[in-house]
Amino acid sequence: MIAVVAEKPSVGMDIARVLGCRERGDGFVQGAGYIVTWAIGHLVSQCEPDEIDEKYKRWNMKDLPILPESIPCKVLPKTRKQYGVVKKIINGADTEKIICATDAGREGELIFRLIYTQAKCRKPVERLWISSMTDAAIREGFAQLKPESEYDGLYRSAQSRAEADWLVGMNASRAFSIRYSAHLSIGRVQTPTLALLVRRWHEIENFKPEEYYTLTASFGDWQGVWFDPKREDEKTASRIASREEAQRLADKVKEGRGRITSVTKEDKKELPPQLYDLTSLQRDANRRWGFTADKTLKITQDLYEKWKAVTYPRTDSRYLPLDMLPRIRTTLEKLPEEYRKLNEGIAWQKDGKLPFSKRVFDNSKVSDHHAIVPTAQTAPVEKLPEDAKKIFDMIARRTAAVFYPAYEYEAVKVLTRCRDEMFKTTGRNVTREGWKAVYAGTEKEEESGAKRKKAEEPEEKPLPPLKEGDEYSLQSTAIKKETTKPPAPHTDASLLYAMENAGRDLDDEALREQMKGSGLGTPATRAAMIERLIKVGYAQRRGKAIQPTEKGIQLIELVPQELSSPEMTGKWELALHEIAENRRECAPFMDSIRRYSVFLVEFARDRAPEKQIAEEKKNAGKKRAASAGPIADVACPLCGKGVAENSRAFYCLGWKEGCPFTLWKDCLTKGGGPLLNERIVTALLKNGSVAGSTGRIELTKEAVSFIPKDGGGPGIRREIKKG
Repeated sequence: MIAVVAEKPSVGMDIARVLGCRERGDGFVQGAGYIVTWAIGHLVSQCEPDEIDEKYKRWNMKDLPILPESIPCKVLPKTRKQYGVVKKIINGADTEKIICATDAGREGELIFRLIYTQAKCRKPVERLWISSMTDAAIREGFAQLKPESEYDGLYRSAQSRAEADWLVGMNASRAFSIRYSAHLSIGRVQTPTLALLVRRWHEIENFKPEEYYTLTASFGDWQGVWFDPKREDEKTASRIASREEAQRLADKVKEGRGRITSVTKEDKKELPPQLYDLTSLQRDANRRWGFTADKTLKITQDLYEKWKAVTYPRTDSRYLPLDMLPRIRTTLEKLPEEYRKLNEGIAWQKDGKLPFSKRVFDNSKVSDHHAIVPTAQTAPVEKLPEDAKKIFDMIARRTAAVFYPAYEYEAVKVLTRCRDEMFKTTGRNVTREGWKAVYAGTEKEEESGAKRKKAEEPEEKPLPPLKEGDEYSLQSTAIKKETTKPPAPHTDASLLYAMENAGRDLDDEALREQMKGSGLGTPATRAAMIERLIKVGYAQRRGKAIQPTEKGIQLIELVPQELSSPEMTGKWELALHEIAENRRECAPFMDSIRRYSVFLVEFARDRAPEKQIAEEKKNAGKKRAASAGPIADVACPLCGKGVAENSRAFYCLGWKEGCPFTLWKDCLTKGGGPLLNERIVTALLKNGSVAGSTGRIELTKEAVSFIPKDGGGPGIRREIKKG
């Protein structure tokens, strides 16, 4: 009998069906010489510190750091019954060998190895490694089983990752929680990811908007924007400092004639976008449909497991192996009917084969899994849930688009002189639609593989035939007031990009080069990390935006830079990748993790700054939460006593005597205003008003108000005596 261990019941049932197993049991299916069983995610996990030694039940700084020689594992209580089923099967007297059929990746390998080790199993193991759940792929995978020893590097990497996260997370979380008398969750990847959110928040908060004006001249069926040819920076060359100066220029050129001084044309092309890996799919789905990274992963996983419509989603590759060149044609031919017409635009070779491109097929860019593409069986699109249809549509169109010719156009730049003032006009004349035809009639593709234009840049449209020396009457002018915009808050899309590319902006060129291909987390874990930040109260969603909470901002102010910087985490992720490829030993890596854990405990104990952490949500229902301390040099506008802060509000220290002054931190957010913080409230109490990038806040004895700038929100007024 051959035992097969899958990661999930649904996958196990699919494998059993393909193998011809028909006899159902409690937690397994058997028949045709196989017995197929399954985990339910993790059945075995690492022990908690107090399960190693009872003294760790109390969190004491003197007991830190916790550095066991090895971290023992335990059977998870909730799934103990299924663990018993798997253990009995893999250790059974009639079991000749075992096939590991957990997900083909680092985490799937760890799930199986932990079960195998905990069960003290000694049976020989082979590995099933497949990238899609179609019947054909499962049969092919069983025909090409590999010795489990070929994946020892992947297991060592998975085990090292788990132990590193345990050591850093347990020690840092306990040390800083004890230091600040607050429950603080700290992690090897979690904290640097939070730091990305906090850094963007500070950039927005500290942004100083600048007003300027632009002048546009209309010459009939085309327009030009005034610019100063003496300015080297094209981004600011069209900015006019004041309305008076803009009006002076408009009056100067009024009723003048424009003479074209130059027309330059340049042939350009945009190559097709690359195939999707998980992160790029999540980013596009967030920009296009507003899906969170976690939602996109769950939908795509469902398309893979339940509908057999796409290949394995938890991949970091945007390439296909060379041996898929003939098979991908079958995939395109078996797309659902509404997509098959896309094949007509593919740049087929003369012999009827697909075009070869290193941007699509490259063995050196494929490790565990290739890019996400549809499977070679027709997907039941009509049965898919609406959101699943959207994700499948993105994957199917992208798979066709990569084989289309480039999008080609003629970029035109026209300079016009009118009464000694210069105007610039840009446009583009499309000469070949190329791959963009794949998206004709659909919502505009967000990630084209080419540079995306910034929102404030005008769309380049076709221009009429214009040539040097032609003259045109200036028919009208328009002055427009503009304001420099702060950086946008992070969304799932931009945060995923920042995590993927963490470390790319390091000053150390050698280290920056070393970190290429690493970043924070992996494609399979980044979505969960974003959701984790929200769950522990360090971040919150506001529409598409993800913003740090006050507690999250405070945490980053307290921890050492080594913990919040992506540099060290990125280097570790690179090390884990090299361990998986048998290019690095585990021991030096784990030694560095242990030294780092010691450093974090010592920092929390001896060097962490004095600060009161925002209070936990569990205390929010109390009438008056514990104070984070009075704010220096400010007074209550109603009674003159001091003002203090807690997790939800700023309030008068005379509240016991009946002073009703309260400013809730989120009182302005429904009107588009910011969360109130100590800096804003200090300015309000001292000056009565404070201006920011989105508008102005005003405080009187009766109310606090938010007056937005154009497009900054509806505005809001809240009485302070009523809270």
